[in-house]
Amino acid sequence: MRSKDYVIYDKPYQLNIVGVRNAQSQPNKFDDSIVVFYKDDKNNWVEKEYPATTDTGMFYLLNPISNLGAAMLKEGQYVDSYKQGLHKGEYLALVQDKPVTTYRDYDRNAVFDIFTKETTGNYGINIHKAGANSQDVNNWSAGCQVFQKSDDFNDFMDKTTKHRNSYGNSFTYTLVDERAIMRRKRRIGLFITFGISLIGGGILLIKKLRG
Repeated sequence: MRSKDYVIYDKPYQLNIVGVRNAQSQPNKFDDSIVVFYKDDKNNWVEKEYPATTDTGMFYLLNPISNLGAAMLKEGQYVDSYKQGLHKGEYLALVQDKPVTTYRDYDRNAVFDIFTKETTGNYGINIHKAGANSQDVNNWSAGCQVFQKSDDFNDFMDKTTKHRNSYGNSFTYTLVDERAIMRRKRRIGLFITFGISLIGGGILLIKKLRG
């Protein structure tokens, strides 16, 4: 987060909420994490990690609810983009309050084709819960960030209420995509290898010309 100049909150019980998209993703599984960290009233950092999904469930990959295609939240930091509100009018969750950016997949198969079209807007990309201990994502997520276990979600919401009581009904969500990080590292590695090859080839050519 520091390397990207993202905001990091350091007031007591002011929440940093971070989704971590697993580099080794399994389709339709809760194999990602939502991490919450904050400082307590003694200025100590506290961190809690919960199993979750940041990916779109299989049901909505096959049956997109929008003519834009199935949605998947793009990595990045969405400052003050969430607030406490009712998810689908049913229970208290963090609901989208400002525009976010999503990838869109159109082909209605079981694989999300990332890095296709991007759209930005208000799509109801909420942070909510699945069941008591759900094993498959299926129709729990149409692009939302979803806790696997309802007890974990309840613990999380208790923390958001404490935040709200001190700092107001506004929350920042940061999504870190380990897959994207690995892709960038591979690209950098290829550039370095290519650069070394060019330099080595240039040195050999110079030696040949001088010889």
